[in-house]
This record gives sequence, C-alpha cells and structure tokens, in this order.
Amino acid sequence: MNDSTQTHRAGAALFGLLVAIGLIGGGWILGSQIKATRLADRYVTVKGLVERNVKSDLAIWPINYKEAGDDLSSLYAKTELDKKTIFAFLSQQGIQPSEIELGVVRVVDTQANEYGGNNRASFRYIVQQQITVRSARVDQVAAAAQKTMQLLQKGVVLSGDSGQGVTYKFNGLNAIKPDMITEATRNARAAADRFASDSGSQVGSIRQANQGFFEILPADQAGGAEEGGGGSVCSIMKVVRVVTTVEYYLDK
Repeated sequence: MNDSTQTHRAGAALFGLLVAIGLIGGGWILGSQIKATRLADRYVTVKGLVERNVKSDLAIWPINYKEAGDDLSSLYAKTELDKKTIFAFLSQQGIQPSEIELGVVRVVDTQANEYGGNNRASFRYIVQQQITVRSARVDQVAAAAQKTMQLLQKGVVLSGDSGQGVTYKFNGLNAIKPDMITEATRNARAAADRFASDSGSQVGSIRQANQGFFEILPADQAGGAEEGGGGSVCSIMKVVRVVTTVEYYLDK
C-alpha cells in the first residue's frame, strides 16, 4: 500500500509540475503575443520628397498656314509656294528635313455649307495645310519659332498661334526613376529616424510603402501640383517630383 501510495503521489506531483510548466509557457506565449500586438500598433508614417531639374528632350512645333480665294487652281499654286517658303525658312534655321513632317492639304468650300443661308463668305475656297517640326534639338526649335515674322513678311498667312505653339516634352523619366525612388525612400527613413529619436524609440522594419506618382512640372511653377504628363508644355525646363509614403514600425 505504501508503494502504491507513493507511486500515486509521485504521479500527481509530476502532473502538477507539467500543468504548472504549461501554464507558465502559455502565459509567456500569450504575453509575447500581446507585446507583439502592441508593437504592431506602434508605427510612424513619413514621406520622402525628391525633385530634379531636367530639360525637355523633345520639341513639337506645328506650323499651320492657309490661303483663301475663288479659283482653286490658283490657291493650290499659292499653297505650294507657301510650302516651299516655309521649308526654305526652316532650312535657314538649321532644321533638318528628317525633323519635318508634312500634313495633308485640307480644302474647305464655303458654299457647300447648306446652312450658310445668305451669309456668303468673302471667298469660296479655303486651303489649309500643316507642317510639323519634331526635334530633340529643343533650343534650335525655340529659336526658330521666334522668327516666324519672316514668313509673314514673305506673304505666308499663318493660322492659329503657330509662332507660339511649340510644345516641349521630357521623355527621359524611366532613366531617372530608380535613383529618385531610392533617394526618396532614404529621405523618408531620415524623417522616421528624427521622429523616433524625439519619441525615445527606434525605427524598425517597413510596415507598408507607397511609391507615389511622378509629376513633371514647369520649372517656374514647381510649387503647383499636376500629375505627370509633361507639366506645362510651353516650358523647356521642367521639375520632376516624386513623393514616397512609408510606414515604419517603432521599437523600444
């Protein structure tokens, strides 16, 4: 009986010891989970801004000209003369033939409009055509666009704002994207470090990151906000901007 009792007591003690170990282990695991949950709620959201000044790498200059009259043959002849005059002008400005695109001729018969009533136009026909300069030599095109008065002096009738209608684009965004994202992320981390230092914490791993979108703005209006599609098309110099948003965990 004594051996049986001792065996029973030893088994009970062992069971109690196992229960105690289980409770201690469970409490430690639960405590760790609660601590982890609290730490997961401790994070800071920061932004990293990077801007770069860039120069447009493409200029597009549409030159629209037209002639009006009653004799279509004479109008065609005058339009051909205008075209040769414009080509000669562009050549004098250093524009290469490969940089010039010739559009189709458009003829408008003002008397063909059945809703015109008695408001007859001064001339029956209007002949229009467009010549487009497309060049990576943006400075060359900008200088040429300032001299369109020479065309007017030679009898070429320009329509629209051909003398001021040059648009400039920057197409080199993909080449600078990686470096700008890296720099923006570095700036965001620096901001997180400053915040953590002030609050007596340390910056941990990244909780969530958002690259943001790139903007291309005119250099003289960089304070504005316009989604990246070229910014102001009339500005040769532009500013490329990206803002990244990063959430960092904060550790004690």
